[in-house]
Amino acid sequence: MHGADAYAYNLWPAVLLNILLVLIFVVGFLRPRVGADWGALGVFAGWLVALFTEMYGIPLTIYGLTSLLGRQYPVLDPFSHKNGHLLVALAGGSQAVYVAVMTLTGLAFWLAIFIMGRAWRQIHQARGSLVTGGLYARVRHPQYSAMFLLVGALLTQWPTLLTLLMAPALVVAYLRLARREEAGLLARFGGAYEAYGRDVPAFFPRIGGLGRTRAQGERC
Repeated sequence: MHGADAYAYNLWPAVLLNILLVLIFVVGFLRPRVGADWGALGVFAGWLVALFTEMYGIPLTIYGLTSLLGRQYPVLDPFSHKNGHLLVALAGGSQAVYVAVMTLTGLAFWLAIFIMGRAWRQIHQARGSLVTGGLYARVRHPQYSAMFLLVGALLTQWPTLLTLLMAPALVVAYLRLARREEAGLLARFGGAYEAYGRDVPAFFPRIGGLGRTRAQGERC
């Protein structure tokens, strides 16, 4: 934890370590296999580089905003780690806001990792059959739902102009990947997957109940 008035950047080992740790979790649970998988993962990796570079390396967003706003920027020490967080800066450097945001987004991040891991275990245990139980009874793509949650958590934890601009491209990459996978699953499982797809939403669970399920097995 850096002091309130310390310059908290140019920490390139921290940039590299955070990128590697997140990628290890995500690659381990998403298990990319074909070119489209690796392409979407490449977009995510680029987004992570932009995020952690601004978080620990070079705070381009803060440089830009402080140059633009000058004395109107809401905190006096924008280059401390706490005040480098834009939501905290907008709250005047509030410690309570900092603690709340970092705690909630940290919990959301680890929830996303847990969902990815649990969904991967269901796929692994299914041994090639269609998975419609557990997490897959709520959504057809729980691993990608978890990816969106993870991105949202990190984006809220450390919002920057570049990552905000890149986020839609990341979402589109995984939406396209999901559609490609569904076409393969429909060709493989036919009517069983078609009926499952009618009953269960793609990414966001219905409020108040599970989708109707039929059999347990694999979705990949």
